[in-house]
Amino acid sequence: MSGNTTLILIALMFGACGALLAYWVSQRIVEVPPEDRTYRDRPPPLMRVLWWPIQWVAHYVAPSLSVGFRERLLGKLRLAGMDYALLPAQFVAYRIVLAAIAGLLAWFVVAAVQAPWWLIVLAALLGYFMPAIWLRDQVLLRRHKTLKTLPFMLDIMTLCVEAGLNLTGALQQAVAKGPVGPMREELNRALRDIRAGKPRAQALRQLADRMDEPSIHNLVSALIQAENTGMDLGPVLRAQAEQRRTERFVRAEKLAMEAPVKMLAPLIGFIFPCTFLILFFPIVMKFLDIGL
Repeated sequence: MSGNTTLILIALMFGACGALLAYWVSQRIVEVPPEDRTYRDRPPPLMRVLWWPIQWVAHYVAPSLSVGFRERLLGKLRLAGMDYALLPAQFVAYRIVLAAIAGLLAWFVVAAVQAPWWLIVLAALLGYFMPAIWLRDQVLLRRHKTLKTLPFMLDIMTLCVEAGLNLTGALQQAVAKGPVGPMREELNRALRDIRAGKPRAQALRQLADRMDEPSIHNLVSALIQAENTGMDLGPVLRAQAEQRRTERFVRAEKLAMEAPVKMLAPLIGFIFPCTFLILFFPIVMKFLDIGL
């Protein structure tokens, strides 16, 4: 009888602890204020699935982030085109949530197949660092798309200016007729700033700061200088388009020259061994047959 009483007491203690923990978690959840995303972009798809825990963790992580760290992370988000979709605290919370989910899944796998426990730590670290790698890839992809579409956008603006439109009208036509990509999005954002009352030079400078690309900085500087001195914008835009197209051709030549060097490691590590194996296997087998 005493043994059953002890088990009942232990069960009641665990139940009380679970109830207190659930109450504490519910109170912390209630403390998180709702986020107003009326004027913000939608987050990436996976973040939308995990948005509730991300928002909850971000509320408690935000006070511990330093100002310098926030500024650096916000700069990376801006380069990736997600500064209107995510706050720095939300991105850090996404890394923490993803690490917790990866560690929990690895714990189930380790418990099921009796795998080494360090796989849990490895999975958690992988989940924590994957968003940072993804953000870096997004920055590189966005920069590549920008440099690829920039000459064509400049050609459209050149034709519009030479046809009699002003710079704002040329920007509008480039947004309407240009290829979909980061350059079009940033020009559209600059046009929204101009329509909201911001000076055109300031809107273009902010565009260059957001993209942080030397080609965009050179273009904006040339446009502002041409407007201040009263120069014709047509020749300036045409020269910029030709220069950007030449730079794109030089980058393509550089990548083509780097390709053989990059192929050397997989060639030596994977292709050569397989080739030698195929070539020498019949010879080795014939020598074995002769020896037998």
